[in-house]
Amino acid sequence: MTLLADLLSTVFERRLRPGRAGQRDDRPIADLTTDLIGASGEVSGTTVARNLLSRYDEMDDDAKLAFFHHLARDMNINAPDVHQALEAYEAAHTKATYRAFMQAAEPPRQELIRRLNQVPGATGALVAMRADLLRLGRGVDALQALDIDFRHLFASWFNRGFLVLRPINWQSPAHILDKIIAYEAVHQIDSWDDLRRRLEPSDRRCFAFFHPAIPDEPLIFVEVALTQGVTVSVQGVLAESRKMIEAEAADTAVFYSISNCQAGLASISFGNSLIKQVAADLAMELPGLKTFVTLSPIPGLADWLAENDVLAKPDDDERIRSLAAYYLLDVKQRDGLPRDPVARFHLGNGALIHQVSANADMSEKGIAQSRGAMVNYLYDLARVSQNHERFAVDHAIAASAEVRALAAAARNAAA
Repeated sequence: MTLLADLLSTVFERRLRPGRAGQRDDRPIADLTTDLIGASGEVSGTTVARNLLSRYDEMDDDAKLAFFHHLARDMNINAPDVHQALEAYEAAHTKATYRAFMQAAEPPRQELIRRLNQVPGATGALVAMRADLLRLGRGVDALQALDIDFRHLFASWFNRGFLVLRPINWQSPAHILDKIIAYEAVHQIDSWDDLRRRLEPSDRRCFAFFHPAIPDEPLIFVEVALTQGVTVSVQGVLAESRKMIEAEAADTAVFYSISNCQAGLASISFGNSLIKQVAADLAMELPGLKTFVTLSPIPGLADWLAENDVLAKPDDDERIRSLAAYYLLDVKQRDGLPRDPVARFHLGNGALIHQVSANADMSEKGIAQSRGAMVNYLYDLARVSQNHERFAVDHAIAASAEVRALAAAARNAAA
């Protein structure tokens, strides 16, 4: 970490968590939100914000849902005011008319969320609040609109400039290691011994993004295997009996697990920056590394095969590989992007579909989601920008000749 990141982390680590300091205010929540928006002094505003956060923390789901509906209904934009302000701006493009339009177009609940965040340590509480909103507000248009306001603010608060990249190793604090075990979402960590095998050896790395306002909570982390050649089986990566190598002997970095940690930060993208930053840092640390690939699941493959009555047994290696390649290259959503969410993520980052393998994840989960298939996405640091641009503009998928040939074989078989 840089000296600046260390200083920021130290400052924010000393901030207090949202507490119950001061006298409890039992007035209706609507009165508290109105007072907070209208508070002109920092001390009075902080007191109201602290009371609001404390009251929210005590709510059950019904009360939380009522609170969200209050924000969505009573702290929304006033459409006539927006129309009037827009007409004034269209008539005269001045600083005053622009300011008036911006004020009218921003719902009061955005300012409410900002003022809640003035309580020391409130950022983590607001992330948890958004997790509740996502959980309770599914399918409710007004609450999904409210979520746009949370997401808009979080995109600024959690932008790359505020994030701190930290290595996670066997010497990291126990409470951080506990969270790595709990948050691992791709390949479950079964025990402390399992975690140790992923962190302690010279040929293993783990990195996480943290935010200075919530320094004890990883936002996202990636696990890396340093190997000789491209690894195509996660069982080989995680095997207790695998042969370890010295980091300096490795020529390939395999990103085999990326886990988002905070449900309240869904749709706030960190993975793009994380992979590229880690790849750049590893390249500086270990000049012998020439290849940077993922070893990624194909989570929708088995469902797509079932939907289309496609028969493919896990031991039918070549057919599985061809169908997986076809699925990644040809099966699209209505918007023209790949159906597979992991493919959308890595291709959007500028990666290339490098290799598809059968019998790569023979765990119960791996069989259930992809009939055991996995894919390597290649991050060619000299070409990721070009690949990203072509994918973003034309939905063009970068893929190796081998993968394209496999997909063509599946197309021909179906013709």
